[in-house]
Amino acid sequence: MLDIIKRFFDKSTAEVSKDVNQITEHDIRVATCALFVEIARIDEKFTDAEMETILSILKEKYGLSQEHADALIAEAEKELEKSVDLWQFAKLINENYSNEEKIEIIETLWRIVYVDGKMGEHEHYLMGKLQNLLRLTHDQLITAKLKILKS
Repeated sequence: MLDIIKRFFDKSTAEVSKDVNQITEHDIRVATCALFVEIARIDEKFTDAEMETILSILKEKYGLSQEHADALIAEAEKELEKSVDLWQFAKLINENYSNEEKIEIIETLWRIVYVDGKMGEHEHYLMGKLQNLLRLTHDQLITAKLKILKS
């Protein structure tokens, strides 16, 4: 009986570590794109300008074609619908991106926030939450914001 229990736990541990090793660059891009989509739709108005900004970012930053960028956004939206919160996306980003890369993500998020020229209360709240989830300081958040506002 003890052997059966031991084999069960050995198998479970092996399956978990296999899942962790299967995280791909695509998964990380989906996680990052999910944050882009969430900040765009947090005020319940996912505008054409926000969509165009996200598409432009995906094409510029990741070198994606229009078709691949559209598919990535669709997959990110599907993952957001299945998720309970944003922690799972931030966890992937934290495990795979450097601090500098996370600051670039925050800058990109600010770019999306200010597409319409203003920041709403929901966007303000979410940016603070993402700052914490991505383990960035308030100074890093504000520096990124000022960089985007000056450009």
